[in-house]
Amino acid sequence: MGEFTQKCAVHLIPDAFIFAIILSVICYFMGIWLTPSGPLDMIFHWYDGFWNFLGFSMQMVFILLTGYVLAQSGPARRCMNRMAKAPKNAGQGLLLISAVTLVAGFINWGLGLVVGAVMAITVARDLKSRGIKLHFPLAAAAGYLGLSIHSAGFSSTAPLISNTDDHFLFDMIGRIPFADTVLQPWNLIAVAVYLIVVPFVIKAMHPSDENVQEIHLKEELDSEAEVSNDAEILGYTDGKVPLAQRLENSVILMALVVVPGVIYIVYFFSTRGFDLNINFINFIFLIAGMFLYKTPGAYVKAMGKAAASASGIILQFPFYAGILGMMSLSGLIEVLANGMIMMSTQYTFPFLAFISAAIVNLFVPSAGGQWAIQGPILLEAGRALDVPVGVTIMAHQYGDQVTNMIQPFWALPLLGLTGLKAKDVLGYTVIVMFVGMIIFGLTMALTMYL
Repeated sequence: MGEFTQKCAVHLIPDAFIFAIILSVICYFMGIWLTPSGPLDMIFHWYDGFWNFLGFSMQMVFILLTGYVLAQSGPARRCMNRMAKAPKNAGQGLLLISAVTLVAGFINWGLGLVVGAVMAITVARDLKSRGIKLHFPLAAAAGYLGLSIHSAGFSSTAPLISNTDDHFLFDMIGRIPFADTVLQPWNLIAVAVYLIVVPFVIKAMHPSDENVQEIHLKEELDSEAEVSNDAEILGYTDGKVPLAQRLENSVILMALVVVPGVIYIVYFFSTRGFDLNINFINFIFLIAGMFLYKTPGAYVKAMGKAAASASGIILQFPFYAGILGMMSLSGLIEVLANGMIMMSTQYTFPFLAFISAAIVNLFVPSAGGQWAIQGPILLEAGRALDVPVGVTIMAHQYGDQVTNMIQPFWALPLLGLTGLKAKDVLGYTVIVMFVGMIIFGLTMALTMYL
């Protein structure tokens, strides 16, 4: 299964940026063919939309980086080291990795990406030191599970964006409360079922001892060194540390940001409850990370290390904005939405939207980019069929997350940390994808009857 998945997902699926270009070309010719817009008109539409996602792109970059950095902090590492000592056998180790990764992914997808990888390595090393065999590729697969639940959780792109004032689809749907999407009882029930079932599915796939491939990494994971104000450590033999370095390593300076940040977070929850939006989620993780890293210099260094993980978002999102520009300004959105309306009824639309999002995710692996392209079409069709906006949003998010398990794009941080290849883990995660298709697909099929 692993070799087959590798050929399909790695050899046949190029970098996601290639799909951004291909989809741009397809949209261009569809606009010429299906709308009154001419070849030159479509170029103008493309450019007019090209830079419309700069704010949205920064929000997506921030939600990845703040979670990524938080997972790499010293306290997070020490917490995972302590948890890794709890499992008594390989099965318990897999259950622990899966549960921690899923919860972290539900909280923040950037956090889940790194916590899962670090947790897999930490547990595998600890068990090996005690003479317990754990199949490391399966442990790494368990460490990727956060991307199979994140779109139903607190960092879910479309629900958070839709609950933010003046988002790019505000004129179409207004502001949609978080209670209408992620906090819906049917979503929380589906998530609970998934959190219970999937760890045991992972555990059941563990091979016999003779087929176990144990961890071979010898180097220790980098730990976040405590930043010291000691002059000799910093390299100043005369005992005097320049003002710039003192400021970079100042706990007090960091507190001047963290304390007001905490005050605002408390104020938000006391006045608005759990009505989350993307800016507030990013703010929480920013303040939490600054608190854990203690000094401005340490946090800047951690952000610098994490920045490479956001390169795909930075490059691709202007092209997604260009695609949306061509679709909206040419009238292509209405044409495609009418096609979905013809294929659906009010009761079948959520499931069909789920399936369509699962397929599109193979070509546009970013939930934000996919929402930018597909969201307007689904919302227009859902509105015509009298489907609640919250249901349409979650149908899209469910589809996005399930096929992440055969999409290697977001697995790159995990593969880099574990030293494995996509073929080593995708054979296991494809099974998880089918479990997600059943649980979340059934949820969408039944939602309109509830």
